Amino acid sequence: MKRKTLPLLALVAALILVSSGLTLAAPASPADWQNKVDPWVLDTARADGQTEFLVFLADQADLSAAAGLSTKLEKGAYVYETLSRKAAETQGPVLDALKARGVEHRAYWVANMIWVRGGLDTVEAMARRADVAHVYANPTVHFDEPVEMAASAPDAPAAIEWNITKVNAPQVWAAGFTGQGAVIAGQDTGYQWDHPALKGKYRGWNGSSADHNYSWHDAVHSGGGGVCGVNATAPCDDNGHGTHTMGTMVGDDGGSNQIGMAPGAKWIGCRNMNQGNGTPTTYSECYQWFIAPTDLSGNNPNPAMAPDVINNSWGCPPSEGCTDPNILLAVTDSVRAAGILSVHSAGNSGSACSTVSDPSAIYDSSYSVGSTTNSDAISSFSSRGPVTVDGSNRLKPDISAPGSSVRSSYPTNTYASMSGTSMAGPHVAGLVGLIISIRPDWAGNVDQIETTINATALQLTSAQTCGGVPGSQIPNNTFGYGRIDAYAAYQAAVIPTAVGLSGFSGSPAAAASALPMLALPAATGLALAGAYVASRRRRS
Repeated sequence: MKRKTLPLLALVAALILVSSGLTLAAPASPADWQNKVDPWVLDTARADGQTEFLVFLADQADLSAAAGLSTKLEKGAYVYETLSRKAAETQGPVLDALKARGVEHRAYWVANMIWVRGGLDTVEAMARRADVAHVYANPTVHFDEPVEMAASAPDAPAAIEWNITKVNAPQVWAAGFTGQGAVIAGQDTGYQWDHPALKGKYRGWNGSSADHNYSWHDAVHSGGGGVCGVNATAPCDDNGHGTHTMGTMVGDDGGSNQIGMAPGAKWIGCRNMNQGNGTPTTYSECYQWFIAPTDLSGNNPNPAMAPDVINNSWGCPPSEGCTDPNILLAVTDSVRAAGILSVHSAGNSGSACSTVSDPSAIYDSSYSVGSTTNSDAISSFSSRGPVTVDGSNRLKPDISAPGSSVRSSYPTNTYASMSGTSMAGPHVAGLVGLIISIRPDWAGNVDQIETTINATALQLTSAQTCGGVPGSQIPNNTFGYGRIDAYAAYQAAVIPTAVGLSGFSGSPAAAASALPMLALPAATGLALAGAYVASRRRRS
């Protein structure tokens, strides 16, 4: 009888567990849970006793409905609300388990994930959970520095920089469009916000005082932070790289330093690197903040304050622990779903093929930029496609822009010339600002803006064949669709049927005649913010 009693008791216990909502599963073998963990996480946890990692939950939000929404604000609000709701509904059990272990952690909603610092036991506990899809590495990654840098005199001759003239931006200014009404963002080493070429363009400056709420975020919470410290409450640059990139986007000191593509646009920023060192978490935190910027306390997120475009000049290479190329894919896809165009430097690992190999430049949702010289040749350092690291064989870069010997702003109140795809990307972000000023009704329509830039680029070819695609073909894996041409993009925006405007009804003549009505007045984001808050109150 006793031999029969034990199995019967076990069966009763199992039934009780099932009826109480718990499931009885066989313990996972070591191989099972380790297969869900990036090797870098296991290696560093074993070697150091502690490591940083991202717990990526299995239940991720479906953002596909965002594509059917009409306006950028509708897309941004939908994406923010959908992502944050999914995180709130599903992260509770994982957060409770982490709290019970007493380990440091931070939750995110830009993808349904949680940053954790803990030991191998915590890694294993997280990986064994059925509601956890993967445990990603969170290494400290030094950014892809410019390949060369030279100091420059504070004042240049009273002329527009060669690279800005090269892409025909001044002709767009002459037509009355300088980026007015557009908001350009950057996540980088930070920014000297009061640089003479940048201060008047900063959204947090009203001409007499500064308010950094909704215009600045610091994702550096530990590790010193250099001259900026950590959790900086005002824009600060502990390296200089970010200030240089922002100058190419919007810079103009009102005198002889005409360095930016869209001097009439406003800019906002997020620091994602600590003295040049970033992590997947800091990159993700900036992306999240851009979808729904917050006040300086990190509260009251508001997608009405989101930018039109983000410039990114950083990478996360496998050699430094990012062994899974898809670590930032969901995050980058969320940004695009919110109607924000994400410009990404292709990298400085050329001239071999398939050197566009690091997140986030490799993704289809990123608009990746190669570098050209003043003679429209490809810069020798510019990374080439196709993308093979994720098996996609995706053509990259998408587009190219000047990136060799680009002069721009630099801390403190000075200027410098740099070379790198980090210098090329900001030209494209600035061009997006110009397009938004021409066609504010295109804000949030990322596909349309990219199509316009691609279709109007100066087509450039190469003798190099990469991935079976000859360099004589357009697009190719050296230049993408070619080098940007701002004035050609302007002409296409005036008569959009020339590049197949999606969702536009009317003749080219009607589009051209309607153009003056499309220029936004100098409206502030605060009006949009108020409208968004009011709409949320009406729905609640």
